[in-house]
Amino acid sequence: MLNASTRTAALYDRVRRVIPPLEWPAFTDDIEAILDLKRQRNAVILAHNYQTPEIFHCVADIVGDSLVLARRAMTIEADVVVLAGVYFMAETVKLLNPDKTVLIPDTQAGCSLADSITAEDVRLLRRRYHGIPIVTYVNTSAAVKAEADICCTSGNAKTIVEALGVPQVIMLPDEYLAQNIAAQTAVKIIAWRGHCEVHERFTPADIRQLREDHPGVTVLAHPECPPEVVAEADFSGSTAAMSDYVGQKKPARVVLMTECSMSDNVAVEHPEVEFIRPCNLCPHMKRITLANIRTALEQNRHAVNIGPEIAGRARLAVERMLAI
Repeated sequence: MLNASTRTAALYDRVRRVIPPLEWPAFTDDIEAILDLKRQRNAVILAHNYQTPEIFHCVADIVGDSLVLARRAMTIEADVVVLAGVYFMAETVKLLNPDKTVLIPDTQAGCSLADSITAEDVRLLRRRYHGIPIVTYVNTSAAVKAEADICCTSGNAKTIVEALGVPQVIMLPDEYLAQNIAAQTAVKIIAWRGHCEVHERFTPADIRQLREDHPGVTVLAHPECPPEVVAEADFSGSTAAMSDYVGQKKPARVVLMTECSMSDNVAVEHPEVEFIRPCNLCPHMKRITLANIRTALEQNRHAVNIGPEIAGRARLAVERMLAI
């Protein structure tokens, strides 16, 4: 077994392009402790693409977008799962692993989309639009999922909408994702007016300025961005799709119109690509740190629990998505 200093030195070799050497010593004690705690507790860490590189590349066992994490959660054999992401993601993991201990390092790691709609809102929509299927983005609470017919992610939303085989669906809560999917399908989409506080701030003018300042830059935009931003971009897709695009196309110079840490994490894998980094920070994702991941494992906090009156129906909406 590698000793602690050798182990962390090997990890730093991986992230040295995105973490300055002066910052690295501040991370090593927590990284070493987390790696030991994972072994002692038979624990795994799931990290979303928006986590910082010292989490994403140095302590996480499974990384990806919300769809990847949801799928991989179904095959987890560990006793304890720590979700390095936001609360709705931890709920989704718990739904799919009801017998496991699922921990979220900070219960205040929320989401503007999840906060934009309640279960009562969904019930009202169902009464108003009787008989129209309700597709809910995974960026929602378990209580909202329990009121929906099926879930979707930004990576599979079009597939889910079309797989229902109906002329019209309700898609919530992200208005821009719904509008961007509506532009790709003949299915009529009724949208809710929720927005991601990270992606709604990007503008077409931002992209035009980037092209002026960085000639030849390839612009990739997340579909939570406004439709006019997606229209200005060279490609739009989920975080996983953006990462795959960089790996497959290998643009000489690229900008990812999404959360800040995404570029750092993809850059680690593609040193030959120049990443331009105008980004918007997600304050919720940044509530997750090495320190509170360590505390979560040491003190078994904060365990995610979902009442049975919600869990069964919410799980069904997620499982219907994963079955398609």
